[in-house]
Amino acid sequence: MSTDEAPFSAVTGVRLSAVAAGIKYADRHDLVLMELVEGARCAAVFTRNAFCAAPVLVARQHLEKESPRYLLINSGNANAGTGERGLASANDSCASVAEAAGCASHRVLPFSTGVIGEPLPIDRVTDAVSGLFAGLGEQAWPEAARAIMTTDTVPKLVSRRVALGRGAVTVTGMAKGAGMIRPDMATMLAFLATDATVDQTLLQQCLEQAVAPSFNSISVDGDTSTNDACVLVATGAAGGDPVVHPDSDAYRALSAAVTEVCMELARAIVRDGEGATRLVEVVVEGAGNGEEARQVAYTIAHSPLVKTAMFAADPNWGRILAAVGRAGVEKLDIGGVSIWLDDTCIVRDGEPARDYTEEAGRQVMEQDAYKVRVGLGRGEQAATVLTCDLSYDYVRINAEYRS
Repeated sequence: MSTDEAPFSAVTGVRLSAVAAGIKYADRHDLVLMELVEGARCAAVFTRNAFCAAPVLVARQHLEKESPRYLLINSGNANAGTGERGLASANDSCASVAEAAGCASHRVLPFSTGVIGEPLPIDRVTDAVSGLFAGLGEQAWPEAARAIMTTDTVPKLVSRRVALGRGAVTVTGMAKGAGMIRPDMATMLAFLATDATVDQTLLQQCLEQAVAPSFNSISVDGDTSTNDACVLVATGAAGGDPVVHPDSDAYRALSAAVTEVCMELARAIVRDGEGATRLVEVVVEGAGNGEEARQVAYTIAHSPLVKTAMFAADPNWGRILAAVGRAGVEKLDIGGVSIWLDDTCIVRDGEPARDYTEEAGRQVMEQDAYKVRVGLGRGEQAATVLTCDLSYDYVRINAEYRS
């Protein structure tokens, strides 16, 4: 996870700026513009929540027409549940950027995050557009990463350099998210860019492969947002041979770097979970298939009883075993289930491990990061989900969020 002072690498072909538009709070940056060089390619995935926010609907429509030149991102207001007025505001925000840039409106993609159900103060957005263009620069990633925050406590910014054929390319990404986090996508927004030249189909494939084990394998509170989006841009500014084949060394290297950036951003989101004090990796092994492995992992990761025990560092293994039992796995034999906290076995073959002590379990759970591992004894498939504890502060933060 990156702070404003942490190192990052700018991506040639991408310029950013952030300004204070006063969308929800005064005197804090809350509006971001990303300018993409002409010819850049763009891949994206969005929330699967049926109640999609207006900017998600508009961004999808615009992506079907032509590659974007600009991404406009606001925090403080989700522009979700706002009906036709919300769609008009999303389109108006795109039009204001397009007018200033001299491009078609569909070449602007809108993104919003914040409170649901309140009208977007569109005049404040459009009034800030000229300031956004005046401030564009390649080095403004940290300011942008902070401006897209809502309940986040720290900005999330990650960079990697990777060898690609005869040269090297950069992959840099920023994300926001701390609550309303669960898969499909996870309220999170993420924006990644690389200066590699990548075939459009491969770029989309690369993003989807990276999202599966990262943003779609995390849970803070089990709530899927209306606004989730993840974008990957390839500017081609590094030159070199284009990545056009999925079996090439170049594609494998780039895909690994993009996945690594997504994984680190996803871990930062969970670690920054609203009121979170512990990062917990839930690993389910020995499943009959991948779906039941994920089913058990998510049931554990979403359980309020398990998550409050994590907060208390209470090795109440019965809560974990109960979650496994109610996960809906057909014909599950509890007698074949084993559970570990890191390397400490607490349940073996459905019963308390004979050599287990409560003190050993507590020592693991008092760490700020550890692993809950469950063996189902049914097959060879596995799944991993990142989650966090559920603390007093989670309730406070979400009870006070609109105040």
